[in-house]
Amino acid sequence: MTSRPAESTPTTSGKKPEGLLTVLIALAANALIATAKTVVALITASASMVAEAAHSWADTGNEVLLLIAERRSVRPRDRSHPLGYGREAYVWAMIAAFGLFTAGSILSITHGISQLTATEQEAVDYKWAYIVLAISFVLEGISFSQAVRQTRSSARAAGLRPMRYVLRTSETTLRAVFFEDLAALIGLLIAGAGIGLHQLTGNAVFDALGSILVGILLGVVALILIVRNGQFLVGESVDPVLQNKALESLLGMPDIDRVTYLWLEYVGPSRVYLVAAVDMSRDDTESVLQRRMQAIEDDLERADFIERARLTLSAPDEPALLPGDPGVNDPNPRKVS
Repeated sequence: MTSRPAESTPTTSGKKPEGLLTVLIALAANALIATAKTVVALITASASMVAEAAHSWADTGNEVLLLIAERRSVRPRDRSHPLGYGREAYVWAMIAAFGLFTAGSILSITHGISQLTATEQEAVDYKWAYIVLAISFVLEGISFSQAVRQTRSSARAAGLRPMRYVLRTSETTLRAVFFEDLAALIGLLIAGAGIGLHQLTGNAVFDALGSILVGILLGVVALILIVRNGQFLVGESVDPVLQNKALESLLGMPDIDRVTYLWLEYVGPSRVYLVAAVDMSRDDTESVLQRRMQAIEDDLERADFIERARLTLSAPDEPALLPGDPGVNDPNPRKVS
């Protein structure tokens, strides 16, 4: 039996059941929070609460889109999609990020600006606003703790710090929930400060500024998510740690003497496309070599994170790759058909 690249990797160690649980918890929390915030926003006419309600409804819609992404991206590959449907996850996540930017960020900022020029209003009783913000903080904290737990577990296996892992991971749902819940907790503190200062000073500018700051926060998060999803859609190569693990595994196979080219690219969350040029261990007829290489490809594709593997024979004058070489995952040295 041939060996396979290790599966505890910096960006492929996410587990689908745990990722689905993270999204479901976030969806339930955001739906409850959005409803409560909307009621309080209508009662108090607070700009900060309107921003928070828009934020929560945007997050709720995003979780629905992420659930669609989870479901559609795991469909098995077929003749029209030989590399599978994994990249569809980034399409839906991109739509969700644009939704957060428009429904959350732009609405909050424009509403806050309009309140800055509105007729001065006396501060109302914000008792229910404080109660809803406190309950929301607890619910968002529960959702965020699940995202943090999943992030820490995967980051520990990858040997990375949690924040670096969540930025690099191919698991787009984890990154979205992590940053959206983090923004939600910060936004709740901003909204609480805005309505608190309004109540203490009688100056509605603080409430309006709270709405604007929440909108800016959402805009920053949305841009982070848009950029990362765009990078994975265009084509993101894997982390150097995984590249070297894959090379070591190939070199450890008894049928392979040398590897002269290796390319691994994400084709979906925790799914990679592997292309390699190799020297086989003994001379055989062309048909026998093809069968041996096909057997290696089939064995590689049994790994959870390899969607498709393709091997070709190296040219005699090509230098061998060694673990740690800068040429690993360099697309320029040669073209592989």
